[in-house]
Amino acid sequence: MIARFVCFFACASVFCGSLFAQSTQPSLTIYNEDFAVVRQEIPLDLKSGENQVNVNDLTMHLEPDSVVLRDPSGKHSLQVLEQNYRADPISEPLLLSLYEGKTIEFEGSGGQIIKGKVIRSGFTPQNYFSINRYGQESYQGGAPQQPVIEVDGQLRFSLPGTPIFPSLTNDSILKPRLEWLLATDKAGKFPAEFSYVTGGMSWEADYNIVAPEKGDLVDIVGWVTMDNQTGKTFENARIKLMAGDVNKIQPGMSGRAFSQMVAVNGANVAGPPVSEKAFDEYHLYTLERTTTLRDRETKQVEFIRAAGVGTKQIYIFDGVKIDANRYNGWDWDNFRNDHSYGTESNTKIWVMREFVDSQANHLGMPLPKGRVRFYRRNDDGQIEFTGENVIDHTPRDETVRIYTGNAFDLTGERVRASYFVDESNRTATELFEIKVRNHKKEPVDVRVVEHLYRGQNWEITSNSADYKKTNAHTIEFPVTIAPDAEKTIDYTAHYTW
Repeated sequence: MIARFVCFFACASVFCGSLFAQSTQPSLTIYNEDFAVVRQEIPLDLKSGENQVNVNDLTMHLEPDSVVLRDPSGKHSLQVLEQNYRADPISEPLLLSLYEGKTIEFEGSGGQIIKGKVIRSGFTPQNYFSINRYGQESYQGGAPQQPVIEVDGQLRFSLPGTPIFPSLTNDSILKPRLEWLLATDKAGKFPAEFSYVTGGMSWEADYNIVAPEKGDLVDIVGWVTMDNQTGKTFENARIKLMAGDVNKIQPGMSGRAFSQMVAVNGANVAGPPVSEKAFDEYHLYTLERTTTLRDRETKQVEFIRAAGVGTKQIYIFDGVKIDANRYNGWDWDNFRNDHSYGTESNTKIWVMREFVDSQANHLGMPLPKGRVRFYRRNDDGQIEFTGENVIDHTPRDETVRIYTGNAFDLTGERVRASYFVDESNRTATELFEIKVRNHKKEPVDVRVVEHLYRGQNWEITSNSADYKKTNAHTIEFPVTIAPDAEKTIDYTAHYTW
């Protein structure tokens, strides 16, 4: 209690004579690249000429060179002559380091007072700005060391009790601080706009898709998850979420409102929780209600709820199995001359789920990248997890196709029957036999995908099933397989160069 009293009095005395700006309601734009832009309004009371102003309400991961300070009304000219960023708030280890070489009192477990000389505090300073700019290598002094305290002429590699500090030093601060030397052309009181970029803040999207026991009309519920690791609590903040691939230099490197969504359980009487609009080359999602985002807190907000979304389950057999690392850097000649290339077979048949992100399909909102979880209702009414994957940023009216796993009752087999290269005539011919088996009790449609990888010029000279060309070197055989049956596809590819 005595130590706390002394600290409080000392803190008050340190702050005397300085002008402190207290910010009002903050506004955040959080990016899905692990950073955020903080905007605050701070009241300034300046005299003409130079002014000393300190701001304490900051994050631990502020990027000092991103600071913008201005008078939004344009009536006052502001110039920051000097700016100092202090990110070393007071703590017991830090105070102990400030008293190295001095004797202080420690309160033992029984309440007795022990005098000890601080030989080594063991404190390791952590400069978050340096870490953000230069990476973990900027930690000063490496790992924390044991403190060394001299008591009665003997050295102890631990604290003999709780340290009681006589006072704070003049350089001590309780929170991260910006110290400004400001110049203005005229005196006056006005609210200044203060903004900066900070690390330690992120958001991500998650989608839960629930299918009925039978059928493909699903319900979709989407969440945004915000994570605050900045060292600062944002009270009653206005929050926006920016989605898109915004370029941000990393350490070591020099539309439609959601009120139009269809609710699963009827009308959304509370109004849309999140609205969306295009912004520059990205998309901005705005939380319609202000909220408090505490330090070290993870918060979820529902941002999409749609019912009756039409989806389609697709089975794909891509039978070729290739080790990409082995063939890295190969050209067409290498592929043609390696007779074993592309002969190893994959036996798994992929299960894909696809849907169109359109207004006609009860969606139509740009979807930020995130994890998608799939569930299906069982005959007992409960939902069971059936797979998950991630989607990238998806504009509206685009088709979303997601791999959810491998089919249990479907298998495939791919065998090369022959391969012949005629170097003199610059041709090659390859014949494949593909089998797909269905062990289900109902017929199944499977898309059999083949890649024409031997050369740039090719043609299919014979085929036992119809196919369609999906790109310059890929064809697809759509086949229907009867229950407990097998389907065989033969085709011959002829290459010229």
